[in-house]
Parts: sequence; C-alpha cells; structure tokens
Amino acid sequence: MERTGPPARFSGLLAALSAALLVAGGLAASAPAAAAADTDLARNGGFEAGLDGWSCTGGSGAVVSTPTHGGTSALKATPAGSDNAECSQTVTVKPDSTYTLSAWVQGSYVYLGASGTGTTDVSTWTQSSPGWTQLTTTFKTGAATTSVKIYTHGWYGTPTYYADDLTLVGPGGDPVAIPATPAGLRAGTTTSSSVALSWTGSTGAAGYNVYRGGTKVLSVTGTSATVTGLAASTAYSFQVTATNSAGESAKSATVTATTAAGSGGGGSGLPTHALVGYLHSSFANGSGYTRMADVPDSWDVIDLAFGEPTSVTSGDIRFSLCPVTECPNVESVAEFKAAIKAKQAAGKKVLISIGGQNGQVQLSTTAARDTFVSSVSKIIDDYGLDGLDIDFEGHSLSLNTGDTDFRNPTTPVIVNLISAVKTLKAKYGDKFVLTMAPETFFVQLGYQYYGSGPWGGQDPRAGAYLPVIHALRDDLTLLHVQDYNSGSIMGLDNQYHSMGGADFHIAMTDMLLTGFPVAGDTTKVFPALRPDQVSIGLPASTQAGNGYTSPTEVTKALNCLTKKTDCGSYTTHGTWPGLRGLMTWSINWDRFNNGEFSKNFDAYFGG
Repeated sequence: MERTGPPARFSGLLAALSAALLVAGGLAASAPAAAAADTDLARNGGFEAGLDGWSCTGGSGAVVSTPTHGGTSALKATPAGSDNAECSQTVTVKPDSTYTLSAWVQGSYVYLGASGTGTTDVSTWTQSSPGWTQLTTTFKTGAATTSVKIYTHGWYGTPTYYADDLTLVGPGGDPVAIPATPAGLRAGTTTSSSVALSWTGSTGAAGYNVYRGGTKVLSVTGTSATVTGLAASTAYSFQVTATNSAGESAKSATVTATTAAGSGGGGSGLPTHALVGYLHSSFANGSGYTRMADVPDSWDVIDLAFGEPTSVTSGDIRFSLCPVTECPNVESVAEFKAAIKAKQAAGKKVLISIGGQNGQVQLSTTAARDTFVSSVSKIIDDYGLDGLDIDFEGHSLSLNTGDTDFRNPTTPVIVNLISAVKTLKAKYGDKFVLTMAPETFFVQLGYQYYGSGPWGGQDPRAGAYLPVIHALRDDLTLLHVQDYNSGSIMGLDNQYHSMGGADFHIAMTDMLLTGFPVAGDTTKVFPALRPDQVSIGLPASTQAGNGYTSPTEVTKALNCLTKKTDCGSYTTHGTWPGLRGLMTWSINWDRFNNGEFSKNFDAYFGG
C-alpha cells in the first residue's frame, strides 16, 4: 500500500535524522539546534500494540483495524452514561520545556489535551469530523514538572470516536526507573466479604496493583486497599506491585487472610449444600419419563426441561407436559401442579428451564424481549414456579463484531436478555430463584478468547455468557456450568484440562471462584462469584453425556475445592467450604442409573 506521506508519529524522528544528515554535510548552521533533541515521547501512539501504555476509563477503549489513519490499527472509544471514554497515558518530560501534542481523530466532539503541565493545562477539540482531522496543541512545562498526562476523550452521550497517530514531540525527560517491590504487605480488618490490606510505599511509585490468587483485582494510588466481593469463611492469598511510567515491579511476598463467617445458607431458601437436577417433563428419551411426585427427596432444585420458543427470534416461550403417545405414564396437568406444590412444601425449588439443546432463543429485538418476559411470567404463574433457569445453548448467544468488553455489552441478544431477566426479578422479588447452565465454551473459554476478537475471525460465541453472568451477578442464585460435552479448556495455570476426571472440575470451578482476565486482558477481569452461587455441572451417567465422572473422582473434586485435599497437580487459588453443590443432567438419567449420582452427593454432604 502506498502512502502520500509518513505517519505523523514518525515526523519527530525524521526531523532528527534530517538534522544529523545536514551536520554530516557541513550544513549544520541551517538546521534548528533543538531538532536533534526533540523526539516523539508518546508510547504506542499508533495503537499498533493494542492498548499497551494506554488506560481507558470504564473499559471504553478498544483497538480496531478500520478505520485507521496510518498503520494497521487505531483507537476506538465509546462514551457511555457518565463516562466520556477518556484514554490517557503519563509521559516523562523535562521542566521548563515546550511540547507539541498532536493526533488524528474522527467523530463528534473529540478532545485532545494534556494535564499536570505545571503551567496552563491545554486541550483542543473538534465538534464534528466525519473523516480524519488533525488536532494539535502546545504547552510549556513548569519549573518542577517531570511528567504530564496526555489524553483524548469524547463527550457524554455522544457516539464512538476514533484516534490514531498521536504524538508528543519535545525534549525527552530523564529516564524513570521501575520502582522497587513493595515491602511489609499485611492484612488488617476482615469481614465476611472483604479484606483490608496495607503495605510500605516504594520510592518513585505512581500507583500500586493488588493481586488476589495471582490475578490483578485493584489498582490504587495509596499504600492501602480493601478487596471486596469475597466469599465468607474462605482463605485468600494477596500480593502487591508498584507501578510508574517505566513499568511494574515484581510481586511482593504473599500474605494470606481468611474472611469471617457469613450468615449461612445464602439466599432464596436453599440449603447450604444443594443438589440440582433437570427433569425431562416435556419429552421422553432413553431414560424414561419420571413423574413429578416420583422425584426423590435428594433433589433440592428441580429444573423443568424445557420451555422452548415458538421460533428462534419470537421470544414466545411455551411449556407443556410430554404427550401421552410419547410418555404413557405422564400425569395430568392438575396432578403435576399438585406435585409441584408438595415439593415446595418440602422446601424444594421448582424452576422452568428455557432453551436446552434444541431450544434456540435469540432476543434480537425489544419486542422479542417483552414477549419473553410475558410468556415466561405466564408459565411461572400457571404452574406456581419459584423461578427461571437459563439454559441457552448452540447459537442463542453470540457477540457482534466490536463488542469486546463484557462489562459494557452492546449486542442486542445479550442486552435484551439481561433486561428481560432483570424485569422478571423485579416482578417476583427477592424470593425469585435464578440459575444458569452455560457450556464451558461460553464461560471459561473466555479466558483465552472473547467473541470474534479485536480484529475479528474468532467464533463470536466464545465467552458470550460472561456479560450476562456479570450483569446479573447480584440477582444470580446459582451458576452451574456444564462441565461436560466440552473440548479441552485452558485453566488459570495456562494448561489445558479435559473432561472426565476431578482435574477438569477443579480447574473450571477455580476459574469461577477466583475470577480471570477476559481474553488475557488484565484491564478486563471477570470478578469471582461467591461460592454459594456456584455448583458443578456433571452428567449423571455414561448415557447422559460426554464427560461422565465417576463418584470417586467427583469426591476428589469436592475435597480439593472445599478442603484443599486430593487436588492432584492443579493448585487452586483458594479453599471454598461454602461451595453450593452439584448439578446434573438429569434426574431421569440418575434414576435410570440406580441413583448413583444423588447417593454420592447425599453421602458426601450428609443428605
């Protein structure tokens, strides 16, 4: 590809090279004396290295391959709500020196500026730029100024903007050394969900990163922090690093702390350790039909499989009992409803599960969203159910190209599902039980891949459940990922783990209880769930699905996660005695297999 001129970020270097050539030819008197000392100080101003060196508020920034001004990449930043999508970096400069800040931008209300100059902070902006427009401003540093913040941002409520080829040309500041590793890390006050930390400051540090179990969870400017969102009665390990414009120090020595005891069994009336199973209510298969009244008492949550849509995009969910021609022993609707009430009187929860292998649901419009809410409400009301299980599989959930931040999803099928569930939760109140049963492809695979990726080309379904889980985590009763019918998945040890043994369930569950950076981006960390929100999903028998795990291996997985014994080669990032329990496909297959799965659960937890 030909270019009419060099990218702007190389102009300072070319000026210096020209001056050097003039000196070599004996024409030094005609070259500006300061040119050789001036250079481009902005780090990764062309965004060819992704967001390296840049920090964008609220996860608003991403790197795209089109449109670009120069090279193959540019910044895309999207304001949202009270966030103006500022992307910035701190640059080392010299006191009493003049600098020129420049960038090419595209969009409405795009700003470029510098702050902390020690004199007059500067900014410039364009109201509307449908094509690439260059913004330029100059400033002089104060007598004691050694660093400035340069930034670009949009405006509240305005569309996405783009920036590329940002340069800061002027004399380079004195080299900055990476700060020393912080010392004296110690744990202070603990609650059932938080741990207070403090440490001794490091000379030259501009800030500090706090790590929990090896994963960064906080960035602060002071020498103390409180890590929140933790599980009760759980041991955690912490480290801290010091940062400045030169980079990040090594991690400090590890300190461990155990959170205080919580209030017990958690929300929604479930026992401390619960067994969840799917009941084939609307169809028959090789396991046979099980009447609601015949479901054994071991099962604490009974998911009715399945409510399915009238069409993929209608949002109109219907549920009916298995036809007599398919299930000769099916009960009447009246008997079914009476049996549900009897189960609830015994403390069990009965939910409608939406989706399944054949029930593709795509809420691509607000009309489908509203129909979903009304039709699911009708099922819940007609059968007197306790809540909803989301078992969207296949192509129900995927992310549009450019939707790269699980914390701020933009894909309609994702946004509308979140909105629909929040509406249902608000309608039925705190007693509403919400569970989810995604496949590993939609959750843990997000550690490596998220959607189609920043440059496209990946499977857009990768990690697609993460924004749904994250947005609904305060409403979520249980997440029981299907640790079966899965390919090998990379764990937090950066090793691949495969189905069928304790190791797979340990590694996959550890990811949920520790949290993980999505697609390897440490600025986008999926936070840990509480252990009372997590159950392990397994097939009840060899006939029920790929990835059957023997009772011996299930017990090893539970021992490792709740007691930190029998862990094998995988080292967990914590110990979670409050892990809620197990889920299986299915109650029918467990009965077919003489109750092997439920009997093992009862024996382990004393049911």
